[in-house]
Amino acid sequence: MQQERIIKELQLRIALYEDVKAYSELYLLLFNGLHRFSYSVVRSREAAEEIVSDAFIKLWQVRGGLEKVDNLKVYLYVITKNLSLNYHARTAKKQLVQLDQIDVETIIEVKSPEDIYISNEIINKVRQAVCQLPPQCRIIFQLVKEDGLKYKEVAGILNLSVLTVRNQLAIAIKKISEALPLQYRSLLHFHDRFSTS
Repeated sequence: MQQERIIKELQLRIALYEDVKAYSELYLLLFNGLHRFSYSVVRSREAAEEIVSDAFIKLWQVRGGLEKVDNLKVYLYVITKNLSLNYHARTAKKQLVQLDQIDVETIIEVKSPEDIYISNEIINKVRQAVCQLPPQCRIIFQLVKEDGLKYKEVAGILNLSVLTVRNQLAIAIKKISEALPLQYRSLLHFHDRFSTS
């Protein structure tokens, strides 16, 4: 994947040369996904923005050791998850949030001419179906299908097995598919765009 190659290049520029421009590029590349992920835990856009900024500050503080990090994107998601859970624990004065308590903000972007062809009605039906998913299915769907993470990466971030991630994603896809009328499923090429393989 091209994004992985770009992230690896930026990672090396930051680690070896303390390249501030590479650091800024990495921030811009990953901010939206990390912000959406943090928001799903803390339910505050401002807090999520601050948490993502803090995650990047932590990254800069350990920049000399970044060469040893195998997957920088997952590394940042784990930092963001931990900061988000800590924030939630501090502000809620409760025990740490469980995955079943997390409400994921759903964002479906129109990206290609084929996507533009799909009517707003269909996109709204998909959004509604995603919102109806159980919390764990929603967050896994978001990380895999919207943020482009691999099953193994999601499993590492959420402390789940790869099999659990695969099964939860299959449940999500099945429920979304069932929520759409048959004629819309073929129009969406649903199995091509959201297949679990």
